[in-house]
Amino acid sequence: MDILINALEQMFTPATAAFAIAAIGLNFHFGLTGLLNMGQAGFMLLGMYGYAISVREGLPMWAALLVAMGAAILFGLLLGWPTLKLRGDYLAIVTIAASEIVRYVGRSNTLVDVTGGSLGIKGKDYKGPLEGLSPFADERITVGPFTYHGSASDSWWLRVVAWTLVALLLLAFWRLSNSPWGRVLKGIREDEDAVRSLGKNVYWYKMQALIIGGVIGALGGVIWAHGSAVVADAMGRPTTFWVWTILLLGGAATVLGPVVGSVVFWAALSLVRAVAKAFIPESILPSTAIEPFGLMLVGVALIVIVVFRPQGILGNKKELAFHA
Repeated sequence: MDILINALEQMFTPATAAFAIAAIGLNFHFGLTGLLNMGQAGFMLLGMYGYAISVREGLPMWAALLVAMGAAILFGLLLGWPTLKLRGDYLAIVTIAASEIVRYVGRSNTLVDVTGGSLGIKGKDYKGPLEGLSPFADERITVGPFTYHGSASDSWWLRVVAWTLVALLLLAFWRLSNSPWGRVLKGIREDEDAVRSLGKNVYWYKMQALIIGGVIGALGGVIWAHGSAVVADAMGRPTTFWVWTILLLGGAATVLGPVVGSVVFWAALSLVRAVAKAFIPESILPSTAIEPFGLMLVGVALIVIVVFRPQGILGNKKELAFHA
């Protein structure tokens, strides 16, 4: 019973919402436009740093959010300018490399006074403004089988904010994907030469998609930071592949795919860890190996998805597959 409750809890954590938001951003990149962005973790990390550093230095929360989004816009421009006129695989190589550059710069001792180096930025330096807006009591609150604090990290308040943001971004994706702008992006995904022959500036449309998806990824990073902490290594290479797994699992180019993928991904990972810990003897699978074992299964799941159901749970194979 405890295993099932833990899985249910994992389905609605701020981290699950943060990855759903990052996958919504990736849905603009790959789902609509066909851009192989392998550096969504870099956008998330820049959002985390931009927000946390701004609040720490005294800026109000709304200004800190603008800084976070501005950092993502600048990053998108720097990535897109030299690569969007090239084939998609070049973008994949550049984005994953650029994401790693952001991570290594963030954990560098040279900027330890700004980014905190490998130790990151403490939550007390930037979480106060959002927690101060909480309408809930400053105590632990129980609703059914779930008990969380009213306003602190991993709280009811953060869950409300995170999932409200998810809902708003899903609405934005739905409206934009069905707009003339979204139909142009889908045309680029299917045949950019045909779209170019109609007089559309394909390069500029790709840039718009890259920036919008990156800004959404930065917002996902802000939510993650409030539920956890700003640490560069938390947004390493595995993070990008988790976001890709979530998007492909739920279904690229679908409205609810990122949310379904994130909920299923984190609940399944929680179940794997709990079941392995409860039923596999320590002599066969040490507790220190449970986490790598769970992540190994994630990798296997991604391979299976790409091979046997590239459209994901909700996707339409006629519209989009991973190899399209």
